[in-house]
Amino acid sequence: MKKADKKRIKLLAIIDKILAGREGNILSLLEDRTNMYARKTALGMKTSLGWRELTYDGLGLLSRRVASYLINDIGVKRDERMAILSESKPEYGACVFASVMAGMTTVPLDIKLTIYELTSILSDCLPSVLLVSNSYVDMALELQKAIPSIKHIIIMDEIPMTSGLQSIYTIPNNYQCRWRHRSRKSTMFIIYTSGTTGAPKGVETTFGNILAQLADLKVILRKIFPKRGDVKILSILPMNHLFEMTVGLATFLNFGFSVYYTKSLKPKDVLNIIQDRKINFMILVPAFLRLLKSAMEAEIRNSSKFYQKTFPIKYFLAHFITFKWFKKLMFKRLHKLFGGSFKACLSGGAPFDLDTARFFRRIGIDVYEGYGLTETSPVATMNLEKHRDMRSVGKVLPSYEAKIDPETGELLLKGPSIMKGYHNQPELTAQAIDKDGFFHTGDKASIDKEGRVYITGRLKNMIVLSGGKKVFPEEVEAVLEKSEKIAELCVLGIEREGGAKDGTEDIAVVVVPTGYMREHFQGEELMKEMREEVKKLSKSLAPYKRPINVIITEQELPRTATRKIKRRQVKELIKAG
Repeated sequence: MKKADKKRIKLLAIIDKILAGREGNILSLLEDRTNMYARKTALGMKTSLGWRELTYDGLGLLSRRVASYLINDIGVKRDERMAILSESKPEYGACVFASVMAGMTTVPLDIKLTIYELTSILSDCLPSVLLVSNSYVDMALELQKAIPSIKHIIIMDEIPMTSGLQSIYTIPNNYQCRWRHRSRKSTMFIIYTSGTTGAPKGVETTFGNILAQLADLKVILRKIFPKRGDVKILSILPMNHLFEMTVGLATFLNFGFSVYYTKSLKPKDVLNIIQDRKINFMILVPAFLRLLKSAMEAEIRNSSKFYQKTFPIKYFLAHFITFKWFKKLMFKRLHKLFGGSFKACLSGGAPFDLDTARFFRRIGIDVYEGYGLTETSPVATMNLEKHRDMRSVGKVLPSYEAKIDPETGELLLKGPSIMKGYHNQPELTAQAIDKDGFFHTGDKASIDKEGRVYITGRLKNMIVLSGGKKVFPEEVEAVLEKSEKIAELCVLGIEREGGAKDGTEDIAVVVVPTGYMREHFQGEELMKEMREEVKKLSKSLAPYKRPINVIITEQELPRTATRKIKRRQVKELIKAG
């Protein structure tokens, strides 16, 4: 038996032991962590009035208070849905845990979506309760008019900005109730990855999926946090992302860490929080990592002439130095920007920027990469090796099996963290998960003899933007196809070359105007008309989903025998033109 196989068997035995104990029961896990870290800060955020922090005890009390209200006062039933429409904040975690205690399924919503998109999603999952921050109350009230299933709207702030609505802080001070245990097969989250078409795609994530992730990550992340201790995390990802929910919230609280959020994503503001709270670790997307690198480069440019001249020499020499403490001394000025306690960050959600990762590693800050999809709950691989190849997304987590489809080169994954399926879409679920239980990721990949996974491309049509947002061309097309001025269209991602966003994609739409439009408008006038049409229709989409480039062609778009547009050929035509 190979050494790697023996190690995997050992890790699987540890994971099985974790799942067999109290940590295999989500309610017991919540109770244990509350008692274990009682007075330690669990979640915090800087507000205009200063720092707002919830201890583990405080988080537990608020969660139980909300859960008691849901069960005793408004009478929610087991398996009802609770939707959450809010920016990231400490109360968000309390509401998620309250949903678990009350036996509900949580539906985190993207605050960047339009009323049109949210209505489509909520019509699919039909929540009975909508928790909302003051910032989105007006939108929540409008959604309640459109979705009859929404019986209750509860505010997540101390003082409700709208009269007649309860707040999680104004509900009765009752903390006692019989919590509702559910099986591992029950759905914990429904995470929507699109929502403009008639059948939005909601990923059903079970309690078993999340518990398997927690067990995997508890074993794997010990490489980053061998001593644990008083670790402080800064998370900037929206809480409607499963990566933030699983890693940024559940995993780090499971470790007993303190997690902080920020309202501002300006590098200066983020760095101030890192300094103020002596942050040690951060989870982010590659685009934000590039912004931090730009901030550090600006610091170098604003330094003395001597520092500017000596920095390239130190940067070159750092390539040959393995001791982090020595790099920290070499680049003390840059580490001061990070408060002096910052050690590393975890990046996910979009393709890695190798130059940026090398920059941080060279100055003594590690950047680890994870890979996964919402359907994999979401982390499937993590690159944590000491002498790692940064082109790789790492090895699969212990509970996963991975293989490459010999015909298509597609990465296939199997394990206890694979989703239950797509909500209300059994046919789509059957297409994604084959009869052997392998999930088809849609990503092309290779696996080396050491088990490292390398993502080499995508079979899917999905467009990944620089910030990690994922856009499905079909949902944008469904909106633009309503135009009477457009005969044909194709939405696709155009890769950027050079600059800070090198390798990422922008959304483009290739449009074939109708015969009427071509007869009555030509040249710049036709271009203006078509751009205005796309702009007008795109208003029902979230801003990040709106096409940036509008390309006009009078040629018929290439199609298959079944009349499906050949996206790859359309992209080739654009490049050739």
